[in-house]
Amino acid sequence: MNKLQAMEVFIQVVDCGSFTKAADALQLPKATVSTLVQSLETALSAKLLHRTTRQVTVTSDGAAYYERCVRILSDVRDAEESLSRHRLSPSGRLRVDAPTGLSSEILLPALPAFFERYPDITMELGSSDRPVDLVEEGVDCAVRGGELYDTSLIARRVGVVNFVTCASPAYIERYGMPEHPRDLERHRCVNYFSAKTGKIYNWDFTRHGERIELALPGVIALNDSNAYIEAGLSGLGIIFMADYLLTEHLATGRVVRLLADWRSDPLPIHVVYPQNRHLSAKVRVFVEWVSELFASNPHLRLQPADSSLAQPPLPPDAFRLGQSV
Repeated sequence: MNKLQAMEVFIQVVDCGSFTKAADALQLPKATVSTLVQSLETALSAKLLHRTTRQVTVTSDGAAYYERCVRILSDVRDAEESLSRHRLSPSGRLRVDAPTGLSSEILLPALPAFFERYPDITMELGSSDRPVDLVEEGVDCAVRGGELYDTSLIARRVGVVNFVTCASPAYIERYGMPEHPRDLERHRCVNYFSAKTGKIYNWDFTRHGERIELALPGVIALNDSNAYIEAGLSGLGIIFMADYLLTEHLATGRVVRLLADWRSDPLPIHVVYPQNRHLSAKVRVFVEWVSELFASNPHLRLQPADSSLAQPPLPPDAFRLGQSV
């Protein structure tokens, strides 16, 4: 038995709560995963996991052993990287998840430069507006918008998203232009709802110290940014969307900005990863690269007013949620 491999497999089973999910994440046969964990239990003369047909949970001995395994493997990786070329040239598969709009408009066009800089990294990029469970789905890190409340994650704030209110010329010709946010209650609006909770997001506006937050009935609600923009372009109604996704459409006149003298609350953007995982070189360089990418984008970079939100270069353990925001 390869003891280090067995430890890594055991950690993954505990993180995923399932032999099947751990096998998928590690790209190993389920039988191999099960055999390695059983071999560990035999060698230790201790039961590490409770197994049922529905779930796998860790025993008290298993929980203590899990913590030791995490520290041991972290030390091993540190030792390997300090004596190898990985620190300068990270390698391996990197699993990343990001919202649809950020993936298509920001990350994908810039990835050729990332791979030129780090040719030994391969990437699996999941793109959806559905929040993923990083541990359960075996994702190394994710780019997320909004405030974060999951204390099992470590985060670095890398930018902000600003929102604009827009409509197509055809819509404006038919229904007119709102002059005040309250006018939206009499217009046809396109809402956006959370893929996780199903809750429809409110629209917010601020001007000269006055703040208005509206829960609009809407003509349709969507949970995908690409579909949401298409609804606005087709004239279904007024949309409230991230400005970096509408730059080209505004420039070509396919949509017209409304209520331009009102500002909406900016949405913070973070890169997050599980706190019980070692921050590998490949994750570290990706986080730094994303931070550079956002800093170079005028629509996404942290502005001087957000200077208190800016982050220094990523230290080995980054920042726990609540300390980084």
